[in-house]
Amino acid sequence: MRPDRPVRVRAAFALALALAAAALAGCASSPSSMGPRLSPARITQVVSSPDRSIADRENDLRRKPEQMLNFIGVRPGMQVLDLSTGGGYTTELLARAVGPSGVVYAQARPRPADDAAVRPAQAEGAGGTPPQIDPAGAQTARPRTSQDAIAERVRHLQEAGILAAPIIFESRPFEDPLPPELAEAKFDLVTIMFNYHDLGWLAVDRARMNAAVFRALKPGGLFVVADHAGRAGTGITESGTLHRVEESLVRSEIQAAGFQLQDEGFFLRNPADPRDRNTPNPPQPKDEFVLKFVKP
Repeated sequence: MRPDRPVRVRAAFALALALAAAALAGCASSPSSMGPRLSPARITQVVSSPDRSIADRENDLRRKPEQMLNFIGVRPGMQVLDLSTGGGYTTELLARAVGPSGVVYAQARPRPADDAAVRPAQAEGAGGTPPQIDPAGAQTARPRTSQDAIAERVRHLQEAGILAAPIIFESRPFEDPLPPELAEAKFDLVTIMFNYHDLGWLAVDRARMNAAVFRALKPGGLFVVADHAGRAGTGITESGTLHRVEESLVRSEIQAAGFQLQDEGFFLRNPADPRDRNTPNPPQPKDEFVLKFVKP
């Protein structure tokens, strides 16, 4: 399989591309100056669109996208970066929500030559991109790439006639997630959904990444992080086994980059989760935190 390389994958709407380019070239305004947030009714329309895949709808039961989009405060025309796009679940939702006047960049790290050498000891149940399965049911040696997943989603949006934001795929390291022309005060929103913990076992320089995110956001821009909650005192040490991270560590690292905590969401919390396993026992939802930071 060919290695990942930077690729631009765009929706085939010329007007959408023109509007997105104009927005990127515009002045650095805060999200609150862009117009009203999406209403709950509009968010419900986005999530309940009948063309969305069965897999995404099943994922909705766990991810609660209506509450998430409302918590983020998504606005039409936003310029968005989705870090660690994985299979593109969040990327597509954001593209649908911000609409054709916005743009969504989907980042994934370049795949190492020997990807198996850096995989965590225990696979995460719902994370990353799904493996390809051959007709006999055997798993192939390598999962499909995020680039492939995003290309599939873009094709589907085109074929279904959905007026979504253009999606632009970036295969870049977490510490340098954007090309130089986009690295300074261009974005209204950056997200990393249920993958901040992965930065631990991947040995990512998180301080560099958070500083890059800070630079990329406009004043008033938002950085939204959701992840599986770890036990007090564990930090990010269980990232490759339990796929969890201590919330206080995430807060302190992101605030150290200059961000201020604006809000926290409780719609994915489960205080009954003992947080001592990847999959809770007895079976129940994971305790998950959602944090919204703002660039002053």
